[in-house]
Amino acid sequence: MLRFLRARRFVVPDAFKQFQETEDWRKANELDMLYETIDLEHYEETRRLVGISNSSRTSVDMTQYPQWTGRRDRRGIPVYVFEVKHLNSKTMAAYEKSALKTHTKAQSDGKTSPKLMRLFALYENLVRFVLPLCTALTDRDHPRTPITQSNNIVDISGVGLKQFWNLRTHMQDASTLATAHYPETLDRIFIIGAPAFFPTVWGWIKKWFDPITTSKIFILSSHDMKKTLESFIDPENIPKKYGGKLEFQFGDRPVLDPVIQKITKWEGGRDNFPEGPMFWVDNDKEGKAIKAIAVGSVQEGEERREDVCVLTRDLPDPIPVENTEEKINGHATAPGEGISATATLVTSEEESEKAPKAAEEETEEKPATTIATTSTPEAEKAPIPTPVSPKQQTPQQEIEGENPIIQSGELIPPSRPEPVSFVTASEDLPSVKDLALDEKVNGQILVGQGHSTVTANLLDPSLHVGEEVEGAK
Repeated sequence: MLRFLRARRFVVPDAFKQFQETEDWRKANELDMLYETIDLEHYEETRRLVGISNSSRTSVDMTQYPQWTGRRDRRGIPVYVFEVKHLNSKTMAAYEKSALKTHTKAQSDGKTSPKLMRLFALYENLVRFVLPLCTALTDRDHPRTPITQSNNIVDISGVGLKQFWNLRTHMQDASTLATAHYPETLDRIFIIGAPAFFPTVWGWIKKWFDPITTSKIFILSSHDMKKTLESFIDPENIPKKYGGKLEFQFGDRPVLDPVIQKITKWEGGRDNFPEGPMFWVDNDKEGKAIKAIAVGSVQEGEERREDVCVLTRDLPDPIPVENTEEKINGHATAPGEGISATATLVTSEEESEKAPKAAEEETEEKPATTIATTSTPEAEKAPIPTPVSPKQQTPQQEIEGENPIIQSGELIPPSRPEPVSFVTASEDLPSVKDLALDEKVNGQILVGQGHSTVTANLLDPSLHVGEEVEGAK
């Protein structure tokens, strides 16, 4: 559901409508049955777009779908590779003919092309196997946040203008249905090996995709490729072909991340994942262990259902309150910076009411300050000093003044904003853990530019607490 909320900018009615339409579409085409009973050879044929001869059972590699390398980027998001040059007209014609004979127990509604139904079996592998696997790997920042997207390195070297044009219908149809039923599964696309004419035709090629998808596409020159990829992905997880150190060729089976081997207990004498569709199920009540199950149909329609492995999540312990790091709105700061841990926050209406009363009592006890004057002509001619309000004082006056600002035993610099009251749970705000402060618009994270809700603005430390942000509603 989170992916649908992101796709609809957290407009709940719109997200629910898209989610309901997807559920209806899945039921009409029996997506779960398709994924769990598809013929293994047909599944692999689609994954690698391999043309299989029924007589000789020989195959020729014509890889179509993005391949998971078995590795992740620096944030834990899986990295896929896609070489487009294999998608020529001959290859696509052979695939479309083969897709008409897909062996599965699922029944389609007849509205979706058979070639796309096979393609969605691979999308199911992404959301039911790869993403849950990457979510279970906790050697990353924010290990409790689920992984819901993928990164794609798309190699278009050797692709001609005619080939692009011939692929337009297939790419448009696949993009439309994927956007509708698998929203927000794409984080970034890095286009590599663009021919000289590509910048010229990009203007009409990008019209094949929805605006959100095109905003996530980055065209890299050969000069910028290595540097850009390494800024997102460790060199050990980038294929050698693209300047990294990973031994991976397009069409290979995933080269598993070493972390997977450390926390996985294989079953049946295995040491790697088998070919074909798989998915995960909980293996204990606490949800710390998950089990991989291999499914699909083998020869003569016999269904496969085999336990593959058990993976145990190793979540780090929550940071204790006594930690030396201080936290402001959930963000850690070095000791001595920001608000001291000893600072007292106003957290109830009763304490809030005491503050103005104490200020009134202090004002009554303190005598008013007067300016002594004499009747001498010189004194009458001398100008009376004009009182300067705190907002009119210069930074130098604030520092050298008689009443410097001191909070929790620390001298507050003039550049620091004036203290403001904190928002508390008594104001019926959502829980902080339910908020996502780093929101994305067109694939770009907004930091310090305001959020779509006042609550997010109040809780974001990069904004002035309580300050109204333009566009917030």
